[in-house]
Amino acid sequence: MAAAADCSSFAQPSCCLTRHLYLRCRVCFGARALRGTAAFTARAEREALRCLVLDTKDVQVFKVTVNGQDATFAFGEKHSFKGTPLEISLPFELRRGQEAIVEISFESSPKSSALQWFTPEQTSGKKHPFLFSQCQAIHCRAIFPCQDTPAVKLTYHAEISVPKELVALMSANRDGEMPDPEDSSRKIYRFSQNVPIPCYLIALVVGALESRKIGPRTLVWAEKELVDKTAYEFAEAEAMLKTAEDLAGPYVWGQYDLLVLPPSFPYGGMENPCLTFVTPTLLAGDRSLSNVIAHEISHSWMGNLVTNKTWEHFWLNEGHTVYLERRIGGRLFGEQFRHFQALGGWRELQNTINTLGDKNPVTNLIPNLNEVDPDVAYSSVPYEKGFALLFYLEQLLGGPDIFIGFLKAYIQQFAYKSVITEDWKKFLYSYFKDKVDVLDKVDWNSWFHAPGMPPVMPVYDMTLANACVALSQRWIKAKESDLGSFSSADLKEMSSHQLIEFLALLLLESPLPVSHVQRMQQVYDFNALNNSEIRFRWLRLCIKAKWEEAIPLALKMATDQGRMKFTRPLFRDLYSFDKCRDLTVKTFLEHRASMHPVTSMLVGKDLKQEQ
Repeated sequence: MAAAADCSSFAQPSCCLTRHLYLRCRVCFGARALRGTAAFTARAEREALRCLVLDTKDVQVFKVTVNGQDATFAFGEKHSFKGTPLEISLPFELRRGQEAIVEISFESSPKSSALQWFTPEQTSGKKHPFLFSQCQAIHCRAIFPCQDTPAVKLTYHAEISVPKELVALMSANRDGEMPDPEDSSRKIYRFSQNVPIPCYLIALVVGALESRKIGPRTLVWAEKELVDKTAYEFAEAEAMLKTAEDLAGPYVWGQYDLLVLPPSFPYGGMENPCLTFVTPTLLAGDRSLSNVIAHEISHSWMGNLVTNKTWEHFWLNEGHTVYLERRIGGRLFGEQFRHFQALGGWRELQNTINTLGDKNPVTNLIPNLNEVDPDVAYSSVPYEKGFALLFYLEQLLGGPDIFIGFLKAYIQQFAYKSVITEDWKKFLYSYFKDKVDVLDKVDWNSWFHAPGMPPVMPVYDMTLANACVALSQRWIKAKESDLGSFSSADLKEMSSHQLIEFLALLLLESPLPVSHVQRMQQVYDFNALNNSEIRFRWLRLCIKAKWEEAIPLALKMATDQGRMKFTRPLFRDLYSFDKCRDLTVKTFLEHRASMHPVTSMLVGKDLKQEQ
């Protein structure tokens, strides 16, 4: 296995490895803090070990013991986004292979970048507070000190004390609950995760949550107001799990639960083991956005089982996950649908590269993250350029049935490990040893290390895309005198997936005249649609066309929810529209305090309002 230094972490896994975590803490809504102890089973990886370095960010540390003996500790120099290294001096020497229990008493900060705290008024039920964590990529260190690198995997047990009217859930098996012996108004929830995971997959949520069973291994969790809608929307989860197992091998995590978070959750989904977190913007009412569920399910193999060793190799997590997600879609909805989704991904990549610039080094499949915050570098590139490479290789090496054999073998080879691109490529060459001549024709250097669009475009079946292309071309070419030729009948044969693609194609072109978007609203009434993916693209199209009537609608969507895929481009487009720049900044500043910390930081950068 190839060695690789993680430039996003202070930890030194070549000296010492944390193998297990026993976490005990109280969730204090008043102080907006987690207080407790993190006890790591640490194993020396070299002789005469006297020191352990952990990542921290805005965390207080009160005491450290090693096998019960007090240990001295000191904080190093604070870094702008990596936080502060915690240097623990062991009270005795460890031999290579020897283990010790390192227990740290800590308290998180109310401004922790990993946590979002909600007052009761900010929840659906309005009665109880709410908390959720989001540790990917490098925020676990903002809850408790840890080796916050995906190169290190550990098992964990946790005991979490919360107000007794609330429910706590983690990325782990639920091991029951009991009254808190120290406080009768609280109870303790127990959890265990027996599959080793990187710290970024540790997750916690606390709130007035209810559940519904939707499959043999799946509960959906949400606030009472949303739980039935959620159960309907995600009913395909078990069919997707079964298909994924057929494609990738056994599901090793036991339970697969789904949790719907408040609207400010910054991502579409987060693949926390045993408990996928998802945005409520998936609740379209017709299961049309369930590909996000297929995506998070796919992470149970790609990312959670075989993990990128550093964030520069994030495409190994995301490209493979998108590939498996689309294979699941192909099994359930047909091969033409898989190709249609794949082509949509290529358009999404074009859009991202138009925004970031085709010379921008963050558009490399393997970017250099030295002194770069992974949150700032985050985009669709590792997802869609990564997928495009795998889709291209599938076509080069003999088709989907042959390529899935490679993926299954890759998972078996590297399960429970962390890898870099070199490990992946070596295994690809050894698996396809009879096709080395074909593999040698791939322009690996451009795929991995060149910015912009990939050097080759895969072949796509256009059956489902043709209607989207034809209609978008009619609008692009239409003169004022042609606008009468459009009618609601244009859409009658189109699925919501095709409407999304139609709008995405228009967004790749120069802005439409305002007369065109006004006519489009007249005949198609897009304002009446609540599908978040359609509404997002439609409102961007209106703002780019400088249609003033869309300004309040776009500001409302940008602030009613906080999924960064939607919120950042909407704010950016509004900021670029001179008519509403001041109102956009004012709206952001009014909402900033109630936004997720990462979203507020990134939108602040986009709007030049950095704190």
